Amino acid sequence: MNVELRHLRALAAIGREGTITGAAAVLHVTQPALSRTLDQLEGRLGTRLVERTTRRLELTEAGRRLWEHACRLLNQLDDALVEVRSGTRPLRVGFAWAAVGAFTVPLLQQWRDEHPDSPARIFRRDDPEAALRRAEVDVAFLRTQSPQESDFRAVVLFEERRMAAVADTDPLADADSVRLDSLADRPVALCATAATTTASLWPPERRPCTVEVANVDEWLALIATGDAVGVTAEGTQHSHPYPGIRYVPVLDADPVTVHLVWPRVPTHPETESFREHVRSVVGAVRPVGRGSA
Repeated sequence: MNVELRHLRALAAIGREGTITGAAAVLHVTQPALSRTLDQLEGRLGTRLVERTTRRLELTEAGRRLWEHACRLLNQLDDALVEVRSGTRPLRVGFAWAAVGAFTVPLLQQWRDEHPDSPARIFRRDDPEAALRRAEVDVAFLRTQSPQESDFRAVVLFEERRMAAVADTDPLADADSVRLDSLADRPVALCATAATTTASLWPPERRPCTVEVANVDEWLALIATGDAVGVTAEGTQHSHPYPGIRYVPVLDADPVTVHLVWPRVPTHPETESFREHVRSVVGAVRPVGRGSA
C-alpha cells in the first residue's frame, strides 16, 4: 500500500488535535499540505479515515482503529531512536485518578532506591488504558475492568473501600460511615475522567441527580463548596486531600478493584521487574483476565 511514516504522523496529529489547523501547526506544515497527505493516505488504503464537518474532524471507525495503531507504532519508533541516542528511557507509569493511593510514594521511593539506573515516572492520563494501547505508557494502574485482549496482562493488586466525599460543613462530615441511601437526595458529582462511580451504583428507584464535571479539580471544588457530594475509591483521600472536604466510608457499596496492567510484549525492559516490585509492596491477590500474569 506504500504507506509512509509521514502518513501515520499526519493521522496521529489529526486524531489528537481534532482539526487540520491544529495538526498542521503541531507538524509544522501548511494546512493544504496536510490535507493532501490525508487524502493520499485514504486513497492508498481505499477507505475514508476522517469525516470532515464545519468545525471539527471526526475519525471514522476505521480511522480510529488505524489512529490507535499509528500512535503506538510512532511512539515505539520514537522510543527506539531515543534509546539509541541516550540509552534506556524512564519507565512510564500511567494512572487516571489516584495511582495506588497511600502506596504510591513508598512504591516509587523504594523503586528509586533499588533501581537507581532505571527511573520510573508517573503520568496522569484521562484514559490510561488507551494510553497503554498507544504505547504512551509502559504499565498502568486501573480501577476499571482490566483489558480482556490477549495483548495485555493484568494482576489484581488490592481492593479499596468506597468513600463519600462531602463538604466539612455537611451533617454527614462527622459520621463514622454512611450508606448510599443517605446520599441519594443530594446532587452527586461524577468526574468524566473516573469510571469508578456512576448513577448505577444506586438502585433504580433511588438514583440521585448527577452533575458531570471534566476533571478532578472541578470535582473537588464542587464538593468543597457544598454544591454536591461524591463517591470515590479510598485512594482519593490519600492523593487528593482538599481544604473543606471530608472522606467518609460508604458501608453498602462494593469495593473498587485496583489492577496493574501491561502489554504482553513489554515496551520497556524493566516492566517485569516493576511488576514484581509492585507486588512486593502492595501484595498481589490473584491474576485476572484472559491475558493474566
